[in-house]
Amino acid sequence: MRLVISLGVPQLIIAFVSVVFNVAVILTIIYSKELHKPIFVLFCNLAISDLLCSSSGFWIAVLFVNEPESTVDGSRALLVAYTFYAISVLATIYNLVTIGVERYLAVAQSLKMRCRVTRNQTLAVALVIWVLAAILGFMPLMGWNCLGKKWTSALYSPLCIDYLIFITAPHSVVAFILPFFTYLSIIRFLRKQKMTMGALGQSLTTYRLAEIQVVRTGIFIWLLALISYAPFFVGVIFDAVTCQNPRKLTPSVYVFRNLTAILVTMNSLGNPIVYTLKMKKLGDRLKVLKCSSNNRIEPLGICNLA
Repeated sequence: MRLVISLGVPQLIIAFVSVVFNVAVILTIIYSKELHKPIFVLFCNLAISDLLCSSSGFWIAVLFVNEPESTVDGSRALLVAYTFYAISVLATIYNLVTIGVERYLAVAQSLKMRCRVTRNQTLAVALVIWVLAAILGFMPLMGWNCLGKKWTSALYSPLCIDYLIFITAPHSVVAFILPFFTYLSIIRFLRKQKMTMGALGQSLTTYRLAEIQVVRTGIFIWLLALISYAPFFVGVIFDAVTCQNPRKLTPSVYVFRNLTAILVTMNSLGNPIVYTLKMKKLGDRLKVLKCSSNNRIEPLGICNLA
């Protein structure tokens, strides 16, 4: 049992570091006046959701360290903490998917001058993300909880098992499948454009570099989400299938539960690094492609005038 409790300490540390990183990202974006760009609005929104996830994770870890039994029997304070944790995780998942879609539209815009995304549209999407996450996340506080009931989750009491299944089943698809196909579509789009430019005798170096950047970034993002959320989803499935009494679970199960919480918090720490560094490089590649497209248009216009 000491091992289980000791895992609360690294979760506290990681959550604190994640809070610092995400606050730094938010302040940097705001003070650099980059919020006029849609992608940076989404970056800032992702950092806010990660900040809430880290803060609520820190809150849960404090409750666990101070009262380990509360995470077994459940309590009102833990229910409130889990509610904000669920909201932040849902908002993070929606932000990750939205950023992938925005990047696809940015590629289409840069290469074909279409699907332009405006700042107001991005702000509207960000608002929808938080409204949807709040509606789904606040359900336990609105009555869908198992405080003092039998159908409670063994790992995440006082949440109900059916609520956890309701939340995790569709969002496992949203978190893993949609980003995978989004970045795969970007790669296919770039590859098709590269083949077209190759047939016209244009240089393929820029497209090849952009394609490599997208592949690396897409794989890194997808693996980060998989490593962070898959264990939690596995834990929910185990919880639903076994339906055991929390008092009869072995310490190894609670060790696994605490490790899943640490991984989710690490996702909030990894997102600022991935999306502010790697995505910036991808954005630079897209600017080069856009300039290349404009340079090709000018000679064609001159030929037509001649």
